[in-house]
Amino acid sequence: MRGSGRVRVGAAVTAGRDLVARGAGARAAGGDVRRHNLALVLGEVVAAEPVSRAALAARTGLTRGTVSSLVEELLDAGLLDELAAERSGPGRPANPLQLNRSGPAGLGVEIEVDHISACVVDLTGSVRATARIPSAHRDAHPGVAVGRAVALARTVRAEAGLEVVGAAVAVPGVVAADGVVVRAPNLPQWSGAEIGPLFDGLPVTTANEADLAALAELWFAAGPPDALYVSGGVGVGAGIVLGGQLFRGVGGRAGELGHVVVDPDGPNCRCGGHGCLEQVAGQEALLRAGRTTDLDALPPHVLDGAARALGVALAGAVNLLDVPVVVLGGIYPRLGEPLRAAVHDRLCERVVHRSDVEVRLSALGPGGALRAAAASVVRERLRRP
Repeated sequence: MRGSGRVRVGAAVTAGRDLVARGAGARAAGGDVRRHNLALVLGEVVAAEPVSRAALAARTGLTRGTVSSLVEELLDAGLLDELAAERSGPGRPANPLQLNRSGPAGLGVEIEVDHISACVVDLTGSVRATARIPSAHRDAHPGVAVGRAVALARTVRAEAGLEVVGAAVAVPGVVAADGVVVRAPNLPQWSGAEIGPLFDGLPVTTANEADLAALAELWFAAGPPDALYVSGGVGVGAGIVLGGQLFRGVGGRAGELGHVVVDPDGPNCRCGGHGCLEQVAGQEALLRAGRTTDLDALPPHVLDGAARALGVALAGAVNLLDVPVVVLGGIYPRLGEPLRAAVHDRLCERVVHRSDVEVRLSALGPGGALRAAAASVVRERLRRP
């Protein structure tokens, strides 16, 4: 549906007229031209909203007639909203265009080891409804957690009141390109699970939560184009961003930082190994070492031990990838500057090819992966209008 601020200006140009765009659009062919140009116009609205049709023609190199035709199609699809006219000089006043805040929306779901979260975002990526509940499903069949996630998703969808066109689910495990959960050490029954068919009839994608959290840092916190994002929780995962793009590895398995061995004689890990990073720097390990149930009450020696282990694991990753920035996310921002400073010092002691590596705390906190999951749906919708 068109937004309530829609003001129709002029007549639409027929779909077959003037399809050939100048510049980048000229490289497309046949019916692909219009799809390319729709995405081009929509992308410029995203970059410069609110923006007039004349400005879109100037920015894209398309004729004004072509832009008007494309804009009408995007308005009819509910992707754009045309605002009331603004007079800035002589002649016909311009009607600014912006993304339709009441248009298609994305649903994000995060299934953690002991919690489930859901949120809905609009086309701008703004969160319109969100909820989080505890859930004891660690050793249960995936259907148990997914059933609860579906119920929670219905709640946030009703609260948001928008048309949800797809969903993305974040999970703490390795996810193959086809969405199958390959391995999730802290959810032992999830190996081989396909979440999409268990969901609510929506198109569903599944992704690793640390990968999504890394994208959230890039999309919503002006994160660096080359960075290693560390997601601390019951497990410890990592998302790798290189050249502004997520690096997943050949089979989607990159970023398993939590199972890097930092102490070969250390405690058993649920992955079957010994002395993995998450057995020292994961949430349960920290609380156990601090003999507390409150992360805010952890003593300094526990934080120092976690920082030492993180420094060992991260140094290997930084030496291998040559990234200049490490972002600590998940539970780690809650532990504050003492942890960040200690990780920085331990890391810089071990990195051989950089005089200094920046270590920063994520400003997004533990909700980054959830928001990025929902945003990935609308970003794809904007990329393929």
